[in-house]
Amino acid sequence: MLQILLIISVILLSAGGASAQKKYDPGVSDTEIKIGNLVPYSGPASSYGIGGKTHAAFFKMINDNGGIGGRKVNLISYDDAYSPPKAVEQVRKLVESDEVFLVFQTLGTASNVAIQKYLNQKKVPQLFVATGAARFGDPKHYPWTIGFVPTYRAEARIYATYIDQNHPNAKIGIIYQNDDFGKDYLLGLKDVLGDKYGRMVVSEVPYEVGFPTIESQVVAIKSANPDILIDITTPKFAAQVIKKVAELGWHPVHIVASTSASIGAVLKPAGMENAQGILSAYYQMDVTDPQWDSAPGMKAYRAFLDKYLPDIDRTQSAPFAAYNASMVLAEVLKRCGDDLTRENVMKQVTNLDLALDTLLPSVRVKTSPTDYFPIEQLQMMRFTRDHWQMFGPVIDTHLD
Repeated sequence: MLQILLIISVILLSAGGASAQKKYDPGVSDTEIKIGNLVPYSGPASSYGIGGKTHAAFFKMINDNGGIGGRKVNLISYDDAYSPPKAVEQVRKLVESDEVFLVFQTLGTASNVAIQKYLNQKKVPQLFVATGAARFGDPKHYPWTIGFVPTYRAEARIYATYIDQNHPNAKIGIIYQNDDFGKDYLLGLKDVLGDKYGRMVVSEVPYEVGFPTIESQVVAIKSANPDILIDITTPKFAAQVIKKVAELGWHPVHIVASTSASIGAVLKPAGMENAQGILSAYYQMDVTDPQWDSAPGMKAYRAFLDKYLPDIDRTQSAPFAAYNASMVLAEVLKRCGDDLTRENVMKQVTNLDLALDTLLPSVRVKTSPTDYFPIEQLQMMRFTRDHWQMFGPVIDTHLD
């Protein structure tokens, strides 16, 4: 009898130890991990909606292959129409009604600003925000929010350095979105140009996201006769700018923010012939560049598209960016094991050092508890014929 009791007690202790190893926060169970996502499927930035569809397709692929740790990933994605008030409404629904474990890759500076304080107060991870605004890498004030792509301010430093080295006496015209997205680029330009900024910039024209067109702003900039046009716009407006510049017979050195470097979403609608010679910068492989056709990461991405997104325009860069972010999130969740708490997610997210075979060589996903900028390398590129050509070195854009 004593032996039987000892065996039973050992079994009970073992069972208790096993259950103690599993730690869950809201949104997680033995069979499921609920992830929240906001994307503008409608509104002025609806071209980015393909990112949300890519995340859904990626995690369907993950689930078809057994999930993560035996758990299926349930991605709940809502349309915020690129509207901050709508983003607040939808994120509250995700957290309070759907009870998601974390919020992932919400797109847009204004939308993420609108929900940042709320998510940090709730201690819900706001992971890999789809914006390069520097405020999303501030662990002191917002420890539950982390960025993903190089910051807009750091990207602008690269453009300013290029201008300073190659066109030191040029006159510059700038069109920019009148929010943190656009203003971060201006700060980066000023970081490098310093006192020369006021002399070199002859026209600085903002626009609002609700404008139907910004063609008149392009005309206003041209009237100042700048040699260089810096185009800090989202895809819909970038296509308008490129097309209008061509219609005006204007031939400035045209620099387009990486947010609008997509061939499918921007350059094709603007007219490929109008985009020749445009400059930008990027951190991932160009999906249209033949040099990457044999790369293992590109082959895997195209196989994913063949099965899960067969009908999308393969010249778009947004799906590839969403695919890369999804890969990193999957790795983070895998590393969490059975400790699927929000605190452990942030521990894993802030201790990354990954080499993805879909990024440019030497670009890494790297974080620390004091560095919330996962990707900090970029390379300049020039649009030639039907694809982007990289040039110059890969530059580390780390913000001091």
